Amino acid sequence: MNQATINLRIDAGLKKELDSIFHEMGMNMTTAFTIFAKKVVRERRIPFEITAPDPFYSEENLRLLKSRIADMDAGRNVSEHELIEV
Repeated sequence: MNQATINLRIDAGLKKELDSIFHEMGMNMTTAFTIFAKKVVRERRIPFEITAPDPFYSEENLRLLKSRIADMDAGRNVSEHELIEV
């Protein structure tokens, strides 16, 4: 069987955690990623759901909500209608 090399760059802490978990499972990183690759090829899809984060919890929206709450707590004139986009 011909072999190919794949170089991946990931966070060092993430790699350390992966190495530890894979070791507990009795495999190395190469074996784990080979299993992943074979499942992708067999099913022709990523074998788990990938979703975008809820936009309500985006950093920008949370900053806006915190500033509006601070305005209300400080007694500045903010109505509930200003907090709701129509």
